Amino acid sequence: MIPLHDLERRTGTPLVTRAILLANVAVWLYVLSLLGRPAELRAFYDRWSFDPAELRATLAAGQATAATLAPLFTHQFLHGGWPHLAGNVLYLWVFGGSVEGRLGSAGYLLFYLASGAFAAIGQAVAAPAAMVGASGPIAGVLGAYVVLSPTARVRTLVFLGIFITVITLPAVVVIGEWIVIQVLSGLEVMRLTPHRATDQVAYAAHVAGFLSGIVLVRLLLPRR
Repeated sequence: MIPLHDLERRTGTPLVTRAILLANVAVWLYVLSLLGRPAELRAFYDRWSFDPAELRATLAAGQATAATLAPLFTHQFLHGGWPHLAGNVLYLWVFGGSVEGRLGSAGYLLFYLASGAFAAIGQAVAAPAAMVGASGPIAGVLGAYVVLSPTARVRTLVFLGIFITVITLPAVVVIGEWIVIQVLSGLEVMRLTPHRATDQVAYAAHVAGFLSGIVLVRLLLPRR
C-alpha cells in the first residue's frame, strides 16, 4: 500500500513541513552537483552523516561539542538515492501537515528533529554504521499520526497481485501495515546477520522513530 493523501481537515498552513520537504530536495540537488567531484562528495557525507562510532569515540574522549552532535540532526536531510528521497518526501507530504497542525509549527519542528535523533540512536544499537535519511523522523510523524488521527481516511494506492486500485482506508491500517513490515523486515535482517544487522535499510531507525513519535507527541501535545 502506498498512501497518496489524507482526507483530514487541516488548520493553518504546514510551513515547517514544507520547509523540511524543500530542505531535503535542496540538499539532494546539492549532492547531485557533487557527482563529478567524488572526493568532495565523500567528504560531504563523512561530515554530515551520523556515524555512531565516531560520536561514541568523541564522547569517550570528553570532546563533545555542538559540531560533534550536529550529525544527529543533519543526517536527517541526506539521502542515498532518488527512491530513498521520493519515499520519504511522499510520506512526509501525506502525514506531516496534519501532525504539524496539532502540535503547532515550533512544537512540530522540535518533535521532528527529536524523533530523528532517537531513531538514529536506535539504529546505532542495532547496526553501528554511518547512516543518512529522513526515514527516522518521518517514522516519528507516522507514530504521532496514529495517536492523533487513527481513523482518519487516507487515499491509498493498493497492489492486489496484478491489479492496482485506489481505495480509502483508515490511517491505522495504512500506517499499521507499514510498521509491521518494518518490524518483520528488521527481524529478518537480524536473523540473517545475527551478530549485527548491516542491511542498507535502517529498519531499527524506523521502529525507534515510530515509537519515539508515539511518546513525544503525548508529551508535546498542548493540553486542553
